[in-house]
Amino acid sequence: MIAFIRNIILNIKISIESFSNFKLRTALAVFGVVLGTLSLITVANVSDALSFKTEQEIAKLGKNLLIVKSDIRHFGPRVFSDSANLTIWDAIAIKDFVQGVQVTLPVANKTFPVRYKDVVLKSSLVMGVNQHFFNVRGLHLSEGSFFTKKEIDNSLKTVVIGSKVADTLFGTENPIGKYIYLYRAPFIVIGTLESIGVDLANVDQDNIIYVPLTTYLRRLVNDIKINLIYIQVVDNKAMPSVQQSIEKLLQIRHKIKKGLENDFSVVDLKDVTSLQTQAMTIVKTLGLITSCLSFVISSIGILSIMVLIVNERKVEIGIRRAVGSRKRDIVWQFLTESSFISLLGAIAGLIVGILLTAIISKLASIPFIISMQGIIVAFFASLITGILSGIYPSKKAIEIQPVQVLKK
Repeated sequence: MIAFIRNIILNIKISIESFSNFKLRTALAVFGVVLGTLSLITVANVSDALSFKTEQEIAKLGKNLLIVKSDIRHFGPRVFSDSANLTIWDAIAIKDFVQGVQVTLPVANKTFPVRYKDVVLKSSLVMGVNQHFFNVRGLHLSEGSFFTKKEIDNSLKTVVIGSKVADTLFGTENPIGKYIYLYRAPFIVIGTLESIGVDLANVDQDNIIYVPLTTYLRRLVNDIKINLIYIQVVDNKAMPSVQQSIEKLLQIRHKIKKGLENDFSVVDLKDVTSLQTQAMTIVKTLGLITSCLSFVISSIGILSIMVLIVNERKVEIGIRRAVGSRKRDIVWQFLTESSFISLLGAIAGLIVGILLTAIISKLASIPFIISMQGIIVAFFASLITGILSGIYPSKKAIEIQPVQVLKK
C-alpha cells in the first residue's frame, strides 16, 4: 500500500513538471473542468435549496390542504361577474357533504387602514378566519392567545397580529390588551404571532391582521362572501377524489351548467410544486448540457497536452521500456497524469461553486445547501474525463519502441 502511494506521488510530481512546460494549454484545459464542475455543483446546490424552501412553504400552509379560490367568470369579451363569489355557506356545505374532509377554513380578506395612537398603516391586509385556522396552518404565538369559539360565536372585536404589524405599530411596547383601529372600529389585540416569512403566493405572512370571521363579515364588510376556503383532507391518498367532489358540489351550488366556465378553482398544492419542479428540471437539464460541453472541451484540451507530453518524453519512455518497465506501468503513469489535471480542475470548480452558491443564496434569500450528490457526480465526471483523455496518449506511449528511440 505504501509503495502504491509513493508511486502515485512520484507520478504526480512528474505530471507537474511536464505540465509546467505547457502552462497556457494546461490552464485552458483546467478551466474547462472548472467550468463543468462549477455548473454541476451550483445547479445541484440551488436546485436542492429551492426544493427545500418549497417544502418549507408547503409546511407553512398546512398538511393535506386543498384551496378553493374565487375566479373571475367571463360572460363575454368585456363582461364578467364579481370575483368574490364564494360564500360561508359553500364552506359549510363542503364540510357537511364531501367525504374525506377533516376541516374547512373559510377565509375573507381585504385591506384596511390601521391605526394605533399616532402610528397609521394606510393599507394592511385583514383576514377573517375561524378558530381552527391557526392550528391547521401551523401558526404559533409569541404572546397572548388565539381566537376561541366564544369570539367566533359572539363576533367579538379581537385581533391576532403578525410580527411585523406588532413591530410597526407598537415597537418595544407590549401589544397584548391594547386597542387598534381597523378603519374606525376599535379592536383589542389578544395575540401576536411568531415570524414565518413569505408564503408560496409571495404574501408576507408577518404583515397580516387576523380577526374572527364572523366579526369580519358582520362588522367590517356586512357580507357573506369570502375569498378562499382552505380544506384539510383526512388522507393524502384521498386528495384527488375530494378535489373532484368539491368541484361537482360547487358547480351545483353555483348553478354552473355543463360546458360553462367555473367561477372558482380547486387547487392542490402539489400542482403548484409540480410546476416548480418542472421549471427546476429545465434548469438542471441546461446546467447538465453546459457541464457536458465543458467536460468535452476540457477532455480535448487534456488530450492534446498529453499527446505533446508523450512526444516530448519519447526518450524517457524508451529508456524506461529498455530497463524493464512494463506497458501497464507506462499506461498507469499517463492515466495518473491526465486524471490529476482533471481532478485539479474539479477541486477549483468545487471551491468556486460553493462561493457562487453562497452568493446566490444571499441575494435570492434561499437556504444555503451543499448537494453531496452534485459533488460526487461532478468529481466522478471529472475523473472519467481525465481517464478518457489519457487513454489515447497512453496507447501512443506504449507503442514507442526502445530500440528506435535509443538509436537517435
